[in-house]
Amino acid sequence: MKKLTTIFLLIVSTACFSQRTVQFADSIRKAYNIPEISYAVVSSTSTLEIAALGKHSINLSDTATLDDRFHIGSNSKAMTAFIIAKYVEKGKLKWKTKFFDLFPEWKQNSKSDYANITLQDLLSHKAGIQPFQGENDPQIPDFKGTNPEKRKQFGQFVLTLESKKIDDQTPFLYSNAGYTLATLMVEKVTRKSWEQLVEKVFNKDLKLNVKLSWPENQKVKDTWGHLTENDSLKPVSSDWNYHLDYTEPAGDLNIKLVDYVKFIQLNLQGIEGKNNYLKSNTYKFIHNGVKNYSLGWFNVYENGKELSVHSGTGAFTYFTLVHIDRTKNIAYIIFTNSFNQQTQQGVRFLMRKLKENYGS
Repeated sequence: MKKLTTIFLLIVSTACFSQRTVQFADSIRKAYNIPEISYAVVSSTSTLEIAALGKHSINLSDTATLDDRFHIGSNSKAMTAFIIAKYVEKGKLKWKTKFFDLFPEWKQNSKSDYANITLQDLLSHKAGIQPFQGENDPQIPDFKGTNPEKRKQFGQFVLTLESKKIDDQTPFLYSNAGYTLATLMVEKVTRKSWEQLVEKVFNKDLKLNVKLSWPENQKVKDTWGHLTENDSLKPVSSDWNYHLDYTEPAGDLNIKLVDYVKFIQLNLQGIEGKNNYLKSNTYKFIHNGVKNYSLGWFNVYENGKELSVHSGTGAFTYFTLVHIDRTKNIAYIIFTNSFNQQTQQGVRFLMRKLKENYGS
């Protein structure tokens, strides 16, 4: 009887604790004019907290639900690196495979600085590839063909551009285009497109219901991203013709929070030393194999903690932030459907609160 009472009190205490966090998160959402916030705190085996707050768009009355999909922007990088890691484990590639070992015919027309770049260099942003983040990018030709064909043409073009110096002062240069080049390598050895690999790994094998590009909001009720124009939010429909300049593998996936939780839990289990879809040693290398920026994750050390951290902007229409505390093996995930300074500040306040609650 005493044991049952203790369990009951623990459940009630946890429920009250979570409710206070929900209230705090919703106050942040309102104060910082964020249409929808969904967040979760998870361990490797359980979801400690999860909630969906707000509405799909500032112009709609649709209420947020845990079935909502979010464009995760650059948090797609970790998922692309995850796919590639599977084929490294299968022996199709090695982390040290040189790009031009797979594309020797491209070497003659490419800058010599790129002669020895490897798969690992590309995924950890150490290849000196131009960033292609949407601002001050070189003019890109209008490539034609299928998505894989256009990625190849883009890759050839990128390798003709001047490299950026990587040294002690600049240990890595964040590059969306580098992820396109890494993707070309896995496409070459698997003879499958990135789109097909997303379908195979995340949907067929792991049942995570990952989709490409924007969440569909014209045929069903779901999230709308929000641009900021003249300090006001502008809803963006799913048929918005935004072009990611052939860097889709770096940032063009959408997913439900509940499914993204499962992806993060796979990573947490691997960090703990357990094999699942990937081997534990692979996860440890993904998160901690390279200083500063490992493979799809910023590798951060602060206040005695080891963290894997990443954010995504969804082409400046969504903002997502993920912190994995590798010391405590707990992860914090926040998804929103707007992007501006207010959104970023509100998300950071919520992240701080969640981490305080769970001792990170």
